[in-house]
Formats: sequence, C-alpha cells, structure tokens
Amino acid sequence: MSTHTIDTPAAISLYDARPFFEKALQYGVRNGIIDRQKLEAICADAPKGMVQIARYFGNEFLRPDLEKAKDRIVNLVGLYLESTSAGDLRQAAESLRDHSFLSRSKGGSDMLKALLAMPQNSHFGMNARSGFTDDQIPLLAKWSLRSLADYQAELAKRSEVGQVMDAAIWLADGLGMDAAELEDAGKDAEAIIRTALLTLATGRSEMPDWIAFEKMVTALRKKYGVAQAAGNARASQPGFPIVVPESLPAHFRAVVEAVRQSVMADVPKILDSTLPARQLFDRSPAFMGRYFWLEDGLSEVDHHDRLASAAWNKATGGHSDDGSLLTLFVCVAAGAAPKTLLTEKAAASLIRKIQKTGSRPGFNPDLARQYILNHAPAQHQDDYARLWADFVEEAQNTLQSDSAYAQQDALALLRRECHVK
Repeated sequence: MSTHTIDTPAAISLYDARPFFEKALQYGVRNGIIDRQKLEAICADAPKGMVQIARYFGNEFLRPDLEKAKDRIVNLVGLYLESTSAGDLRQAAESLRDHSFLSRSKGGSDMLKALLAMPQNSHFGMNARSGFTDDQIPLLAKWSLRSLADYQAELAKRSEVGQVMDAAIWLADGLGMDAAELEDAGKDAEAIIRTALLTLATGRSEMPDWIAFEKMVTALRKKYGVAQAAGNARASQPGFPIVVPESLPAHFRAVVEAVRQSVMADVPKILDSTLPARQLFDRSPAFMGRYFWLEDGLSEVDHHDRLASAAWNKATGGHSDDGSLLTLFVCVAAGAAPKTLLTEKAAASLIRKIQKTGSRPGFNPDLARQYILNHAPAQHQDDYARLWADFVEEAQNTLQSDSAYAQQDALALLRRECHVK
C-alpha cells in the first residue's frame, strides 16, 4: 500500500495517495465484493481501453502514448467512481462489480465532455451551446488526468455561469427574444438581465432597440431623477422599480438578484440627466457593454429622420419656397434666430448685424451650409445647398459692403430675394 504519514502534535493521520480506482478495487477484493472472475474481466478490458484512449488522443503504436493512456483510463474510472459514490469505497466497489470496467471509463469521459461543453463565461457570442466538439479534444486530454476536486471546482464555476445565461434566456424570452437571437446578438448575459429589469420596470413588454432604450432612461430620469439630484434616498429605496419578477423560477432568483444589485449601484449615473444617454451607455468605458439593446440601424435612421423632419418643419413653418428658405439661411449665417419672414425693422437690424465691423464676421455662409446638413430632409439637402451657394455668390459682397449706400443696397437685396414685409 502506498501511504504517506504526517506527524502532528495532536495525532498521526494517514494519507492514502493511491488513485481512487485502486482503493476501490482493493476494498472490493478484501471485502468479497469483487471476485476473481470480475478481476479477470477488468484485466481483459483494461488493455482494450488503453489502446482506444491512446488512439483518441495520439497514437496507439507509440509507447509514451500507451503509458499516458494507462494513467488516463485509471483516472477516468476513478473520477467516475468517486463522483457517483461520493467517495464511499463500498459503493464504488459495487459499481465496479455490477458494471464493466470500460463503462466506468466512459462514464468519466462523459463527465468531462459534459463539463467542457458548459460555458466558461456568460458572453453569448462565445458560447454556441453545441455540446462537446473535436476542437476540445486537447483540453479533454488535460482534464483526463485532473482530480475530482479540480473537476468539482470547475463544475461549480461553470454551473454558476450557466445559471446566469439561463436566467437571461428566461427573461429575454418573456420579452420576445429567444436564445438563438441572443447568440446572434453576442452580448453578456448580465447585460441582458440588466436591460430586462429596466424594461420591466418601465412597463414595456419587448426588449428595446436603442430608441426605446433611450426613452426608458428618459422616463426613469423624469420620474426619479429629481429625488436623486436632490440627494433624496428614494432612488435607492425598495420603492424604486428595479425588482426581481415574482414569476422568475426559484433557481434563478439568486443570480438575478445579484445582477439587480449591480443595476441599483448604477442608479445614480442612470438618473443623472446631465449625462446624455448615448454618452453614458455607449461611450463611457465603465458602461460600454453593460446594458443591451437591439441593433436596429433602420430604426435609428428612421427616428433621426423623423426628428430632423419635425425640427425642419418647425423652423420653416412648412414653407419650402426659395424666398422662405433664403430668409432662413441668411438669419442662420448671421447668427440670428431662424425665421422665414422678416419685418422691415427686423431686416434692417439683421443688416446692421451683418455689416458691423469687428473681429468676428457678421455673416458666415458655412453656418447655413451646416444647418442644411443637420436639419434639412436628406432628399432635399443638395438642392438647398445649391440654392444657398448661388445666393452667396451673388449677394455676399452686397450684404457685407462698407460703401455709403451699403445698408440700403443690402435691404433692397433682401426685399428682392427673401421675405420682408
């Protein structure tokens, strides 16, 4: 028997360094659980298994690979026996008696394959959940020589990761997004859970795209931001609506609660209305990737177009004739409030502003060009830019003239090209 004694002041303890398979086998023989016929069957099966393992991991014709295969098959059988018997030598010996040696080896191998197929991290893009693949054979080779303690530690870690991912799938499914879509999105499960909790807190029923996500944040800031800004504890009290759903299965509650606490830690930033939502969630290193929204470029373009259209219609009053547009562009280029109609008094004041001497120009055509790019409907921007360029080429010298009759000439030009009443 291979043993190692450890002397301590209190007692002498015995540490048995043999593989668990050897301990179980010897226990079975000594206690009459395993007879000679079973021993002969194990001796016949072991070489077959060693050749299979050597072939799987390397070359069955090479002595080093065969020797390594011997260590692997002994460890795999021991791993399975120790795990299924919880270290009970009688149960392990009875398992050897009632089943073939190769089946116990396969049991250990299956345990490791199932372990390696489990996610190592909670990022959906890195875990296809396709089970054990041939790409993982080199990793299996390493694990086939590891101890039960190593296996159990890794199993605990990966099981927790799996719980987080399964909880994210459950929450997302209730908001109209399935596991395949989460894998395509390729985001962290914690980010999915955080956004799902925010979504439920604001009464929405679908996972948001960016536009909807931004509206969620705005709604929370509008309702709770005042209290937060005033230093009121209300935002961090249970009344704040970020809660674990009552319908959540019990085995997910602990992992979701842990993520909920991380959301609550984010609340001061989320409710800070001085931080634009896009800057906080998509451009701040601490928040990038921390929350999730559906990538829908068409939706964002459509939203931008609708906002631009609303702003443009407000600025133009719905007018699209050349006179109204040129009046608007002249006001912008002069740094004045955009208008499509000027009174005589307002026009005269605008000309004085344009012709006033100083370090800053009173008339900057580039301001109007940028205004067109920022606000005009995309399909009309080229036409409006061309209209403005033609006007500037013809009118700029008159508008910025310093001659004796400069103001009268400039006012006459505005009456002719723009709307002055």
